[in-house]
Amino acid sequence: MDNIKIDRINTLAHKQKSVGLTEEEKKEQAELRKEYLEAVKENLRASLNNVSIKEADGSITDLGKKFGNKND
Repeated sequence: MDNIKIDRINTLAHKQKSVGLTEEEKKEQAELRKEYLEAVKENLRASLNNVSIKEADGSITDLGKKFGNKND
């Protein structure tokens, strides 16, 4: 998600707190927030897929290979 959309989310949030939003702005805000959350989830999944755990026996478990290919 680019900074322009994030700035728009923030602008709408400030406007909502001060004067309120029109119905069109509320819909835009909901769509932008949904897109933002999906981007955050995607980034988190990508980060977690790069995590490896060292087990007690010294072996390394790559969580991305073990769990990363599963569908939600």
